[in-house]
Amino acid sequence: MAETTRTALPKGFRSAELGWPELHRIPHPPRRVPLIGDVLGANLRTPVQDSLSLGRALGPIFRRRAFAKEIVFVGGAELAGELADEARFAKHVGLGVANLRPVAGDGLFTAYNHEPNWQLAHDVLAPGFSREAMEGYHPMMLAVTERLIEHWDRERTAGRAVDVPGDMTKLTLETISRTGFGHDFGSFERARPHPFVQAMVGTLTYAQRRNIVPEPLAPLVLRGATRRNEADTALLNRTVDAVVAARRGGSGEGDLLDRMLETAHPATGERLTPENIRRQVITFLIAGHETTSGALSFALHYLSRHPEIAARARAEVRRVWGDTDRPGYDQVARLRYVRRVLDEALRLWPTAPAFAREARQDTVLGGVHPMRQGAWALVLTAMLHRDREVWGEDAEQFDPDRFDAKAVRARPAHTFKPFGTGARACIGRQFALHEATLVLGLLLRRYDLRADPDYRLRVAERLTLMPDGLRLHLERAAPTAELPAAPVPEGASAPGCPVARAGD
Repeated sequence: MAETTRTALPKGFRSAELGWPELHRIPHPPRRVPLIGDVLGANLRTPVQDSLSLGRALGPIFRRRAFAKEIVFVGGAELAGELADEARFAKHVGLGVANLRPVAGDGLFTAYNHEPNWQLAHDVLAPGFSREAMEGYHPMMLAVTERLIEHWDRERTAGRAVDVPGDMTKLTLETISRTGFGHDFGSFERARPHPFVQAMVGTLTYAQRRNIVPEPLAPLVLRGATRRNEADTALLNRTVDAVVAARRGGSGEGDLLDRMLETAHPATGERLTPENIRRQVITFLIAGHETTSGALSFALHYLSRHPEIAARARAEVRRVWGDTDRPGYDQVARLRYVRRVLDEALRLWPTAPAFAREARQDTVLGGVHPMRQGAWALVLTAMLHRDREVWGEDAEQFDPDRFDAKAVRARPAHTFKPFGTGARACIGRQFALHEATLVLGLLLRRYDLRADPDYRLRVAERLTLMPDGLRLHLERAAPTAELPAAPVPEGASAPGCPVARAGD
């Protein structure tokens, strides 16, 4: 299809029929009902998992319609690889992401491609995630994790199970708030979540609900929810304004907030406006802790279900870190098997479960599906990460050795996308991976994780994914002499180590 020169795109939600001229080629669920669409049997509480089930039946590209909204989903690796081509496609801000704009505006995650503050903020803040900056954040990551361990020790001594998602949320919120903005929410001293966390969860849940409620019905159906969302947004704004005001009279020793307040763009001399600084802080506080807490929670779930995998990871931690109480920055990257555990948890349950891509010009996807400029598709990351042509017939099973170096090199590009893709991929991904690997290493070294035998993994959806109701019992890990024999060499599978199913 020849390229066009159109630049003006329709504003707001763009239904698939506006951008896909041969939409009939793309399958949709059976029993489509006139006017209301593919709603029979749909689970409104778990739209991502519902779409995963449909993808298994309909194939690598399919569509769903609810009232006036039709969306094209892509989960096959070949098509997702095309959509990752930055020359042909760009980030599309749609669905729940656009619903967060009243909270985050033109912050890094929610900005439209044409908004100049995205590039300005990216260029100003990118040095805040350099190796030098990350090394500076490391001691605070250790200190916050030690607070978690003190809490878990008290719970273990009292014989109580720990609330994994709740405690991981406290951990990751304190980590990003202290390292990035010099603020202590006092999460571990609170019996209930900090009001900021409650407001954040409220805004994410509201954005998810706006996805599934037809626009004409939203003012009526969501009247009460809209009032609560306005109150939640106001609380987030007040909290961040107080953090910024406190900083203007002091210094954060070069942290992210200092960069926002004091750094000009190296080429243009532009600075972030006060309003945009507020939006960027909210973006980092929400995105910087919500997805990492989910990733840690899923990883701890799988480690608790498969003690052989946990023992192998623990042996690596003790081999690499030795007797040091506080591992150094460089020692974290040497936990290669622990990192595989984290990556495999992110493969099965990417906590940011989808990302949208739009055509820069008229094009044809997969040589079959014409797309007009501005047409978009939602890449269902959890489906991409289960593509059996890439990951094998056991793609639904949990196996960290999928991420040994040889296996990674053998896979095509663009098959593992837990942080999005392209220029708009998550700016803080190295921060999140370093933090999560460090935390897993410290927890594995100290605890044996005991699962509730009656628990079956339930996944809660609020734009991000999180295990629901996951609680673990803790025991002190055996000393080194009582561990299994020497760890399995890098790249090999543990003898007799069963592979976990994704739902276990």
